[in-house]
Amino acid sequence: MLDNSLASTTVPIMILRMSLSFVFLVVAFPVIAQDDAKKQPQPTSKKSYKIGPDALPQDGVPQGKLEGPLEFRSKVLDGTVRQYWVYVPAQYQAEKPACVLVFQDGQRAINPKGVMRLPTVMDNLIHRKEMPVTVGIFITPGHRGDEYPKTVGTGNPNNRSVEYDSLGDKYARFIVEEMLPEVGKKVNLTKDPAGRAIGGASSGAICAFTVAWERPGEFRNVISLIGSFTNIRGGHVYPELVKSNERKPLRLFIQDGVNDNRNAKTPNRDWHLQNIAMVAALKEKGYDITHVFGEGGHSDDHGGAILPDILRWIWRDYPGVLAAKK
Repeated sequence: MLDNSLASTTVPIMILRMSLSFVFLVVAFPVIAQDDAKKQPQPTSKKSYKIGPDALPQDGVPQGKLEGPLEFRSKVLDGTVRQYWVYVPAQYQAEKPACVLVFQDGQRAINPKGVMRLPTVMDNLIHRKEMPVTVGIFITPGHRGDEYPKTVGTGNPNNRSVEYDSLGDKYARFIVEEMLPEVGKKVNLTKDPAGRAIGGASSGAICAFTVAWERPGEFRNVISLIGSFTNIRGGHVYPELVKSNERKPLRLFIQDGVNDNRNAKTPNRDWHLQNIAMVAALKEKGYDITHVFGEGGHSDDHGGAILPDILRWIWRDYPGVLAAKK
């Protein structure tokens, strides 16, 4: 059944059906409403999800340029070095500010053999005007030391949890004061917060939320995949913070699985329960939010499979996007 949260968005019904029907038909996942989740029997198996055609190169679709890996040594996150990649779509024109998508764990986001394949997804969606012309900035977590280790590959550098799971504005300052200006030296990036999105998976997801929570004047759109809103470094407090603070001008897509790191003995370390709590708090405060709860575990597979539809939903009413005209 479809999630009741879809009805709470401000999007016309026709647009919602278009943006999420592909998910239902191709990925074939169940969407579990927050109110019903507690009534469901505990699943005993984990479902795997496969990428669709939007994550594969298509004939006639111009490919953007992916530059990297580049190295960056932060002053805000002092003592760390990290890699990052910059994707510039073929449709980019220097005289027109481009939208921005920042994604954490960039080494996974750009992996051509992975499940996200964001540069290819963006090629296809931008070509069809299903998302605006958008520059992608894909950043690894920082590594403490003088050199970024060659052995990390798509794994996690050693400062990931400190940067991603910590609350506060330090990582937001790194993004806003250092990374955006650094990329902006070569590419014309929009300063409109509605034209900026930030996302990630697991600890990268709570990190993305923290950036927008701390700097809603810089980022208005959040993509959270299997978000770690748990008590790793205090992130379990977010549902109460959301409910106790004034609503911020944010749009959020939250994905999770009913098998995501369950922990009956310690609820604030239960990934799925904390995602349920986040969705409930955001809905209670009237945020522009939708969510998809599938059958998977703590894996990028489901989020990667529906990522094209997530991007369509995030950008559904942005100027120049075809969905806005329907």
